[in-house]
Amino acid sequence: MIAPILEQIEAEHGDRLTVAKINGDDHPDIVARYGVMGFPTLNLYRDGEVVQQIIGAKPKRALLAALNGHL
Repeated sequence: MIAPILEQIEAEHGDRLTVAKINGDDHPDIVARYGVMGFPTLNLYRDGEVVQQIIGAKPKRALLAALNGHL
């Protein structure tokens, strides 16, 4: 549902971030490790640590606003 938006963000900001997607149904261990309770959940990592978690589908404008301090 938000994959096209993430692809746009990666195309526009790919020099400063990497977008990686996993299927939670295929990787329940990762879902449990990060306490994901609903989909979509976006985790923003810096140096291997989660610095922000965004839960739920958001429009591009909202995602960019949430990422703004990290880009």
